[in-house]
Amino acid sequence: MNYSKFKIGQEKIVSELVWTVFKKYEAPVYPEEGIKTFKTFIAPDNIKDMVCNNGSPIYCCFENDKLVGVLAFRGKAHISLLFVHEEYHRKGIAKKLLSNALDELMSSDKTISKITVNSSPYAMVIYERMGFLATSELQQQDGLLFIPMVKGLYL
Repeated sequence: MNYSKFKIGQEKIVSELVWTVFKKYEAPVYPEEGIKTFKTFIAPDNIKDMVCNNGSPIYCCFENDKLVGVLAFRGKAHISLLFVHEEYHRKGIAKKLLSNALDELMSSDKTISKITVNSSPYAMVIYERMGFLATSELQQQDGLLFIPMVKGLYL
């Protein structure tokens, strides 16, 4: 597995991977409004804009030339996307993506003491395995279903 930061030109493959995984594991429990909201959020132009104009880092995992995992932040301390291709589930890819991101985050900004995520119901157990704790009950906004979660960073 090869882990690297997102490069301009990869927005289409990031969007495609995220959409494929979302459709199978998350869309079945989402209202139509949430599916539309999410599809807009992961459009290639929006992904490019997140990186270029908002400074949101994206981390990728490749096997050979195939993108198999992606982790994106909104700002420095909020995870906005974490998706792994279904054939690669339970192989430690999400954990390694997060570890790589946290190493970079903690070396560049010593003031950040926690990271947050609005986890989908499907992903909640995955985040719990990585040390996140729910801070509230299931919520819905713009059709998106999520559980706010936090992970303390101990330096």
